Amino acid sequence: MKSIKAQDLHDAVRDMIMDACRILPDDVYGALQRALDEEESESAKEVLAQLIENADLARNTQLALCQDTGVAVFFVDYGEDVTIEGGNLEQVLNDAMVEAYDKGYLRKSMCDPLTRKNTGDNTPAVIHSHVVPGDSLKVKFMAKGGGSENMSRIAMLKPAQGWEGIKDFVVRTMAEAGPNPCPPTVVGVGIGGTFDLAPTLAKQALFRPLGERNTDPRVAAMEEELLAAVNDLGIGPMGLGGKTTSLDVKVEMHPCHIASMPVAVNVQCHSSRTKEVVL
Repeated sequence: MKSIKAQDLHDAVRDMIMDACRILPDDVYGALQRALDEEESESAKEVLAQLIENADLARNTQLALCQDTGVAVFFVDYGEDVTIEGGNLEQVLNDAMVEAYDKGYLRKSMCDPLTRKNTGDNTPAVIHSHVVPGDSLKVKFMAKGGGSENMSRIAMLKPAQGWEGIKDFVVRTMAEAGPNPCPPTVVGVGIGGTFDLAPTLAKQALFRPLGERNTDPRVAAMEEELLAAVNDLGIGPMGLGGKTTSLDVKVEMHPCHIASMPVAVNVQCHSSRTKEVVL
């Protein structure tokens, strides 16, 4: 049995959050540069150049990439041979998040859904944890902005609608989103499971590095087809037109009931902030 001190976990998660909110991941930065190289529209080129400049400034000045530093979302793979010494997982993650948002001058966005009163410290975080074999603890973090999250959708399709129905729903969702999620976006798609699992699959998909296809060739082909269809919409960077509406589309699938076909689309903005630590 491996013991991890709560303070060590706290420090690692705090530092991860601050880095994630300030430093655009290499795969996203590279995708923006490739989009700029391939773009023909002058307005789209200008937007992409500004996004790259913004990422450079954030990295060099240690300021946040975006004013919306979002909901703190965690996905945790909790090894069955791991214990946390001096604390529990949920409390440690929330405490680390509070310190990171305070120390990093990151905007605290969480509020009561009805009164709209801010909770004051960005709590509570959204935590998905799974027990897995082994003696390691993997913590993935995403700063999920509100503008892109608002454009996300779920549909309970009829099984007979098949792939064409899924593709139509995903493309229609992105067409309706237009400029609202701050494109170029990253699109996560969850297919199957249940009404609650499909959106979780869609959000998990957003953690996969851009350009890395699903290991299932059938699903990988679906990702390529969806990416081409979304970019054919011509919405472009920040909705000003152009070749790149989305930097990538990621699909995760799960078996479902014979009478069901849940499909969820989780939209991420160009400031796709994810990072992970393994202890």
